[in-house]
Amino acid sequence: MKKEEKIKNSSSEKVKTKSKKSSLIWLGAVAMIAVGLLVFCQLYFGDPINGETTFYQNTSINGIDISGLTKEEASQVVSSALIKDMANTKITLQSGEKTWRLNGEDFEYVGNIENTLASTLQVGRSGNIFEKKKMENQIKNEGLVVTLPYSSLFGGMEEKVNEICLEVESKASTPQIKFNPQSANMFTVDYGAVGYVVNRDQLDRAIDKAITDKNQTIIEIPLVEVVPNTDSESLLKQIGKRSEFSTSYATSSTKRKNNIKKALASFNGMTVLPGETISFNETTGPRTKENGYENANIIIDGNYVSGTGGGVCQASTTLYNALLLADMEVITAFHHSLPASYVPLSFDAMVSEGYADLVFKNSSDCPIFIKTICDENNAKVEIYGKNFEKGEKIKLRSELIKILPHNGDKIIADTEGKYSNQVLYKGEYYRLKYPKQGYESKGFLDYYKDDVLVESKEIRHDHYQPQMGIIIEGTEALGEGMSLPANGVKYIPPQKVV
Repeated sequence: MKKEEKIKNSSSEKVKTKSKKSSLIWLGAVAMIAVGLLVFCQLYFGDPINGETTFYQNTSINGIDISGLTKEEASQVVSSALIKDMANTKITLQSGEKTWRLNGEDFEYVGNIENTLASTLQVGRSGNIFEKKKMENQIKNEGLVVTLPYSSLFGGMEEKVNEICLEVESKASTPQIKFNPQSANMFTVDYGAVGYVVNRDQLDRAIDKAITDKNQTIIEIPLVEVVPNTDSESLLKQIGKRSEFSTSYATSSTKRKNNIKKALASFNGMTVLPGETISFNETTGPRTKENGYENANIIIDGNYVSGTGGGVCQASTTLYNALLLADMEVITAFHHSLPASYVPLSFDAMVSEGYADLVFKNSSDCPIFIKTICDENNAKVEIYGKNFEKGEKIKLRSELIKILPHNGDKIIADTEGKYSNQVLYKGEYYRLKYPKQGYESKGFLDYYKDDVLVESKEIRHDHYQPQMGIIIEGTEALGEGMSLPANGVKYIPPQKVV
């Protein structure tokens, strides 16, 4: 019995020993797998916990070796070296015959280098251990060379370079139409000139290199040519005569003709740009003898009186009508108190310094060009610009609304003897002015396309007031036995309304 118990106990101990060995083997296998996974992750994905804190060997910033240094150490080393080298930074920028000096000692060191150090430290730190090792070896063999931009080192230097670039750069001038109304070939093209801008990337790299190399460098400022891109010849093809208008002054006095010619000459050869506004009074200037104007009849309060610049209203009226036919925007225009004999009703344009002006605007998208022609009989204005579409035409139309009846004659005694050479005695009469009826009228612009009216635009509604006639009577009494000869002046009563 004792022998059997010993055998049973021995067998139980063997089973326990075998079980312990199996557990140890299993635990070892699990541990090896865990270690293998950890090593694999580190090899392939890199160590996510322990970051690198020193720069690779053969790493430099602006020629300053920072191999094996931490970011903080590198910041001190680089800043100290750059501050020391500032006095030795002497750069000359050159463009043509002009030169500018950039001396390091003239600027304040700002040293904004932390971001550059941080990004440099991360070069080659991503990826698995094999990729890191490959990059580390590459840097050791080939070097990691970083250049700091001068704008992050020297305070004020970038602003100085900007100023220099503005001096060097020039804008390209756009080709333009040259207008000479006296020439047989009135329109020619000014082809403009090329412009130049600084290649800032190239210039900045050259300055950065000069600072790094510590050389006293002369840098030719790199320029890029800017060529005008307008098709010059197409400009000429767009230009045509938009309108012309003429008025007659064949029966005017020499002085009145002079004034009309003088005023229109101020506009001859004028180029008006799109959106530009022009004032007749400002363009002609004061109508004075010093400016070449002479005395001639002008209308004041319905009467013709002598005044400097008489006739200028015919010049403004001729221009006004040419502008309307050219479809330009007339901002301001005034009518006379009396109808003008040289244009239809509602198409006159009175001007007077101080209170009446003709103001117009180039409402097209191209320049307009004004040519004036004055001979001994006619004043003419021609306006050139972008051609109308084929078949388009504008016509002026005056419409009489009604006649405004006059109030006949009034008799005025010549108490001052102003007309003593014409009348002297009571009952003796001299006609100074005939009564004139007035008019209510409208002015229209009619737009045609291929001779078909497509639009009619009312632009004016005017009232030309009627004028009373004036008869001058003498004031002296007839002597005894005196009689007056038959008087040829007939009194005109007020006009009847029809």
